[in-house]
Amino acid sequence: MPVFFQSRAGRQCVSIIGFGITLWLLGTLLQLDDSLVFFMTGFGEYGADKLVLALGIAGAMSFIYSVLRIADLRKETEQRAVAQAKADWTATHDHLTKLPNRYAFERKILSRPIKTDEEEIEEWDRNVTLFSVDLDGFKKVNDLVGHKGGDVLLIEVARRICALGNADCVYRFGGDEFIIVAFALTAQREERFAKLLIQAVTRPIHIDGFAVEVGASVGYDRWVEGAEPLEDAAHRADLAMYEAKSRGPNHYFVFEPSMQDRVTERAALETRLRAAISSKAIKPFYQPLIDLKSGQLCGFEALARWIGDDGVNIPPPVFIDIAEETGMITALFEDLLAQACSDALTWPEHVTLSFNVSPVQMEDRLLTSRILKVLSASRLPPQRLEVEITENALIQDPAIAAVVLDELHAAGIQIALDDFGTGYSSLAQLARYRFDKIKIDKSFIATYHDDERQEKIVRAMLGLGRSLNIKTTAEGVEEHSQLAFLLQLGCDIGQGYLFGKAMPAAEAGIFISDRNASLASTA
Repeated sequence: MPVFFQSRAGRQCVSIIGFGITLWLLGTLLQLDDSLVFFMTGFGEYGADKLVLALGIAGAMSFIYSVLRIADLRKETEQRAVAQAKADWTATHDHLTKLPNRYAFERKILSRPIKTDEEEIEEWDRNVTLFSVDLDGFKKVNDLVGHKGGDVLLIEVARRICALGNADCVYRFGGDEFIIVAFALTAQREERFAKLLIQAVTRPIHIDGFAVEVGASVGYDRWVEGAEPLEDAAHRADLAMYEAKSRGPNHYFVFEPSMQDRVTERAALETRLRAAISSKAIKPFYQPLIDLKSGQLCGFEALARWIGDDGVNIPPPVFIDIAEETGMITALFEDLLAQACSDALTWPEHVTLSFNVSPVQMEDRLLTSRILKVLSASRLPPQRLEVEITENALIQDPAIAAVVLDELHAAGIQIALDDFGTGYSSLAQLARYRFDKIKIDKSFIATYHDDERQEKIVRAMLGLGRSLNIKTTAEGVEEHSQLAFLLQLGCDIGQGYLFGKAMPAAEAGIFISDRNASLASTA
């Protein structure tokens, strides 16, 4: 009932009752009852008594109706309050795990655990630590057991995290990201709690007969109570989590100011990269590919190089990673390929252009169309282009990858499996897809003479290439002893500093001339 009287209808009801009581008291004080009796006596023959009776009955019926209406309004008010509470709960909780979500976190008012008077309050009792947890390998689980299986995994992970901390202080921020608010932890206990989170999440989970596992990256930092919003501490914990994620699965980090500096630098670099792509400041450099049997130049691999306005060279892994994350990779790819195709037209016809495709691009169904569009514009024959694809790029979406590779082959474009032996299930990729060349990763070439097992692996790779009638390219050839070893084993093509470093287009033209002159003089 108190809820009803807080509503507009309830306030009106109270006002009317108060007004009625006031009229009754006024009539009593003015002795209006005597006037009523006089009225009924004097006008009785005209039915005054019946009129008064009718008014009394009408008043009683109105009162009864009002009571019933008030009861209905009360019920409606309570139902509305329940519906509003349910809607609020739905808006502030994740429907799958039933955990509070980001919106609930933004409205969070922390309630600390209450200490009794007998308990001594330590300095760390005031600490509030936020932990950010992100799952590693969750997409693979979805691919293995489907989205319903992934939902089961998320529910189990949420249950395990809640078992470590108060469920009211565990939030699901996104698809596989969780935030935990912990109280009264020392630095040592914070580190231990981070380890416990990783251990809890990474234990195998049985779903539909499969024992699946995911990794966990954890970042954490303390909230400066009263000096900042809770979201600021969550942001710092996120930065620490991403730092942990960059080191591989199952790592944890406490926030350091340098992490924020790196984020700021990355944001500035993203802005510079966008401008560099627009102004075509990123250029293809070319590293020669040498036919080891004849010694002739058979191709160049195009490698992206970006030299900033300050003359500083930005490493390709840095800006390519940013381009992939921000969606700029397609524009960068098309621009570099167009430049490289234009340069390749100035080379002898037997010299091919080898060009790398990002794993992100292998999920693009229009990749072949984009490549053919650039080839058509530059008038470079498709047979002179070789596309290099890493093994890991093929597992992102195998179905799309198969379609793209078939389309490239149908167009006459050669396909090389890059970094062979370092990725996911190398032999499975050779069995499933058709390649024209495999490129042995430079890590094997650099260590074969110090490690007998590595040497045997190189021999096996080259033997596999011959058996499948696939050409082999050895990357990272830097010494004459490595060249002699590869020649002995029948490797087809060599690439590395021994033959030449990556060079701009103008130097590539000079290299071709010098190489031809050198071969002619030794003939």
